[in-house]
Amino acid sequence: MKRSRFGSLMLGTILSSMGMAMPASAQESADVEDLTFEEVTVVGSRIKRKDEVANSPVFTLSGDDLRATGLNSVGEILQELPGVGFSLNSNGSGGVSHGTSSINLRNLGANRSLVLVNGRRWVAGSGTRGFRDFVDMNTIPQSIVGRVEVLKDGATAIYGADAIAGVINIHTKNMEGLEVSAYGGSTSRGDGESLSFEATWGKTFERGSIMLSGMFTDTQEIYTEDREITREPLNSWSTTNPNGRYSGTPLGGRVIRIDGTDGSSIDDFRAYVDPDDRTNIYDHTYVTGPLRRYAIWGQGDYQITDSIRFSGEILYNNRRSDQLFSPISTSIRGSRGFEILADHPYNPFGEDLASNMTLDRMLVELGQRRNVQNVETWRFGAGFDGEFSNGWSWDVFYTYGKNDSTFDSLNQANMEHLRLGLGPNEDCAAVSDCVQINYFGPLTDEMVDYIRYNPHDVHGTRQHDLTANITGDLFDMPAGPVGFAAGFEYRRESAFDTPDVFARSTPVLNNWRTTTSAPRDPSTGSYSLYEFYTELNVPLLKDAPLAKSFDIDAAVRYSHYSTFGDTTNFKFGAGWRPVEDLLIRATFAEGFRAPSILETIPANRATNLVANDPCSGGGEGLIGCAGVPATYEQAGNAVTATVSGNPDLQPETSRNYSAGAVFTPSGLPGFSLSVDWYRIKVSDTITSLGSQRILNLCANTGEKCSLITRDSSGEILNLLDGPVNLNTTTVEGWDMTARYAFETDMGDFTVLADASYLSEYTDELVNDDGSITVQEREGTSNVLRESIPQWRGRGSIQWTKDQWSASYSARLIGSTDENPDDPLLGHIPAIWYHDVSVTYRLEDHDVDVTFGVENIFDKQPPVSLVNTNVNFDINTYNAKGAFGYLRVTARFGG
Repeated sequence: MKRSRFGSLMLGTILSSMGMAMPASAQESADVEDLTFEEVTVVGSRIKRKDEVANSPVFTLSGDDLRATGLNSVGEILQELPGVGFSLNSNGSGGVSHGTSSINLRNLGANRSLVLVNGRRWVAGSGTRGFRDFVDMNTIPQSIVGRVEVLKDGATAIYGADAIAGVINIHTKNMEGLEVSAYGGSTSRGDGESLSFEATWGKTFERGSIMLSGMFTDTQEIYTEDREITREPLNSWSTTNPNGRYSGTPLGGRVIRIDGTDGSSIDDFRAYVDPDDRTNIYDHTYVTGPLRRYAIWGQGDYQITDSIRFSGEILYNNRRSDQLFSPISTSIRGSRGFEILADHPYNPFGEDLASNMTLDRMLVELGQRRNVQNVETWRFGAGFDGEFSNGWSWDVFYTYGKNDSTFDSLNQANMEHLRLGLGPNEDCAAVSDCVQINYFGPLTDEMVDYIRYNPHDVHGTRQHDLTANITGDLFDMPAGPVGFAAGFEYRRESAFDTPDVFARSTPVLNNWRTTTSAPRDPSTGSYSLYEFYTELNVPLLKDAPLAKSFDIDAAVRYSHYSTFGDTTNFKFGAGWRPVEDLLIRATFAEGFRAPSILETIPANRATNLVANDPCSGGGEGLIGCAGVPATYEQAGNAVTATVSGNPDLQPETSRNYSAGAVFTPSGLPGFSLSVDWYRIKVSDTITSLGSQRILNLCANTGEKCSLITRDSSGEILNLLDGPVNLNTTTVEGWDMTARYAFETDMGDFTVLADASYLSEYTDELVNDDGSITVQEREGTSNVLRESIPQWRGRGSIQWTKDQWSASYSARLIGSTDENPDDPLLGHIPAIWYHDVSVTYRLEDHDVDVTFGVENIFDKQPPVSLVNTNVNFDINTYNAKGAFGYLRVTARFGG
């Protein structure tokens, strides 16, 4: 009933506002073309305002700012902003990006940052083993970007879920004529080559306009052996060797095949020497992976009447990426269903090898493993917008987005074939295509073909989004008109994951198991929602003593999800100008992140997990063991479990606070300074527990017992190991931005300084006994690929005079400690990167030629003892070094 009343109230408000704004007569309708509007809509609000300085902190990157960089992807550019933390990119083969690019505002995770294009949502990413719960920035071509607004504040009441850390709104550009651009560059070492070609054409007609844009980008790889820092991993040397590491044989101890022998005789083996016989598994893998993209974008509009316009957009984007790994390492153990009998033709020991054997070997004959992703993104949008005679405006827009991706894992091992090829002779003979395997010597081509397995997975995401908005002035007050906006949104999200046919029909076969795991199920999931919102801007004072202006903002959004139900979120803000030159602002916002399909999808994978049951023996005195018989004794330490999403997840919730000031002195035109404080607390964060923690939490606190199913004897029938709502994360800090644009006889200058300081980043973790442990993570890098420096900053100087322009920029990534308890151990120093570029314009031909160098002093990333695979944090730094580039842009008919 509460939900119905709220929906009726919202609907009534919108309808009454529309009725109030309807033309009163044909004469008023005829006057529409005489109306002009100077108001603009800034990210974080749906209300049009004359003042672009909002009560919430917004940072804007203009088209010139984007072109001044030597980067050719939106994700790379945004990842260099001070308020952005560790983010996925194309660095390394040991990460989990698989070619995706993410934006992690406030270090709260990419799935808590909302990405919009022209104020509308973008479809979630795909291209990993499954799908993503955030936007892959590599699906948005840079060629279409006109400017980017970054809202550094919560905005759930305006835009809905996920806008906890902030909002990134990408505006597509409009242009007249044809613009073509070619870009090429490489590192100072001659690798990591990057090529890009763009062409954009726009035309304005009497009643409409059209724009078409195409882009192709190809970036080549950089190998670990080509950078000193990644040539040898600090601690990621594998005990597995191409010549094997065998134990449980008649020779005793661990032995290895001698180089140059075929392993057919017991004399072909010697004692394994550790660490001399270890293998660098990151040799000839990627420091930066290859990435190829091409895209086509079209947009247009048509003025149907003087007050109604139709607009539409369409996109196709293709991304191909791959990662390179060492050849697969296999572990053959008697306890895992393997046996090699004495009469096997490739058993050099002449005795049965079974229960106590542990035979490890890198199968170099299969070649290096390679993961290859091919992602196709489609987006279609169409809608209408218009204006009423009294200044009210409205829009209705529908978008459909989808990602279809394939994931090929090349040169894997079919462990079932390996088991058959090593097993009893009669078992292999009973299978028509079985090939007996020489695990102790070189593999023949026939053996390789029988073992090699190249799984092909297919994934995808879909998004349907229908929005309707109306905005205008409700009535006038002494200090000005009361701005109003309201709207409705219906959205449906869906995703699917279709594993390789072989993985679906047989047990999960990896390098550690044969038939002990259940098949990997195909999975699909979806949810839908509808939302109503309303927003007000109320001016309370104007031209009063100590109040040149004072206004307040208020917004509320009601959301109903098909998964978890309802949520209502508010936002309040205030802006006070004691004098014209100074704005003091503050906001409070509630927010939420809805559980993603990735986290809730109920596809199951049965497995056996290692855990000790605290309720074994009845668990006397433990609250969660009530009802478990004292006669129950756990057999061994294996627990039957199901790894799955959790359909019972509730949304994460947040509270955002911000306060700051903007100083724009009238005595110094072109100068502005903003300082903002923020604090965000995210509760019920979604995390995975693991089987042992689930058992401990249930026994000690009575929580999470619903994830455990027992029979009447106390035996665990199943444990559901999946994501749960559990912890709390809090971040607090400061943003500071100064900009000064001025003209001199020497040319026009724009100076920018932008910095972010993280004063607090805490995780409140629930322990197994229900107590809370607070982890202070600001200024630390003690978690793999998660460096959280307290300081990040960038500064730049841009100069223009006649046909010449130049820019210099410097970027700071602050210091961190890998061992917070002892900063002397594992201290990561701060690092500065310096970039320069020079542009000359051929005015007679309207051609710009730009030469630039990124990281001109060839800074390499600091060495990390935590990230020992490639010796640095690939989500924070890169090892490209100095990178020079040339860009030529020509315009015709503009």
